[in-house]
Amino acid sequence: MNPVTGLALGRLAIGATSVATPDLAAKLFRLDCANNPQLSYLLRLFGGREILIGALTLAAGGSARRALVLGGVAVDAVDVLAAAVAGREGVVSKPTSALLMAPAAAAVVAGGFGLRPRT
Repeated sequence: MNPVTGLALGRLAIGATSVATPDLAAKLFRLDCANNPQLSYLLRLFGGREILIGALTLAAGGSARRALVLGGVAVDAVDVLAAAVAGREGVVSKPTSALLMAPAAAAVVAGGFGLRPRT
């Protein structure tokens, strides 16, 4: 599968889960919804972003698709940084920080592969 298509489908899946069942998304991300009831709101915001980027990427072609992938890579890089800072500041545990960083870093890599010129 093309890395851009896979990345877009992954965004749709993560986004839909975050919007429809934020408590489940929180568990998957090892976040504590029970002690932070506002987390469901933030997960839905995150999910909406992921759905939008994923859907637009699938629908777009040419330079528009490339721009969306590049924008997604930038967003994912910020997600890596946010997870690292959260771990460093003790907002989440170090293992949770690593868990949160892993898919975002993988998305940066996949987006980078998708941006390579085709031969």
